[in-house]
Amino acid sequence: MRRVFVDPGSPQRDALQEAGKWIRHGGVVAMPTDTLYGLAADPFQPDAVARVLAIKGRAAEKAIALIAADVEQVAEHLGPLSPAAARLAERFWPGPLTLLVPAPPRLGDAITGGTGRVGVRVPADAVAQAICRAAGRPVTATSANRSGEPATASPDEVERHLGADLDLLVDAGPTRGGAPSTIVDTTEEPPRLIRAGAIDWQEIEPWLVRP
Repeated sequence: MRRVFVDPGSPQRDALQEAGKWIRHGGVVAMPTDTLYGLAADPFQPDAVARVLAIKGRAAEKAIALIAADVEQVAEHLGPLSPAAARLAERFWPGPLTLLVPAPPRLGDAITGGTGRVGVRVPADAVAQAICRAAGRPVTATSANRSGEPATASPDEVERHLGADLDLLVDAGPTRGGAPSTIVDTTEEPPRLIRAGAIDWQEIEPWLVRP
């Protein structure tokens, strides 16, 4: 595994491009997000997704959430957001709000968990956004840990436990940690809360009402 260090406030372009190249070619990259470290791979490449699951030691029945560089990247690769999802994205992205949206046919069951839906958000982290942009598509963002073990905000812990199985570790120092993202299913009308998290449901509800 190769480990590259980046300045989270002004990440080096070479490191970001390297991460994007690994992802495009089916690799698995550990990277920071606005919460914890995650495993980034191309969700449209089944072999890459299988590697992520193997690294985590996790069965394919559980869905894998994605992160994206911006709303435009979500629309390009996953499809246009519904009016309710678009309102939530405009208000809470970048940030810890995961929206469940209809999954395009190219996404396999290992990503959707067989639900036909996929969770996606735009993280409030410059490095994570830049890696998605360099990869040219949304990427997986499942936590960088073995299944059943605690997720981590420490790149040292990522290397210690997963380093032998990764292609690249993008080290931007410890992440901020905190509560996981709130998950809202926007494939239903009205949208409903799936998982409470960093954003209170009471803060979200007013944005579900049509203007």
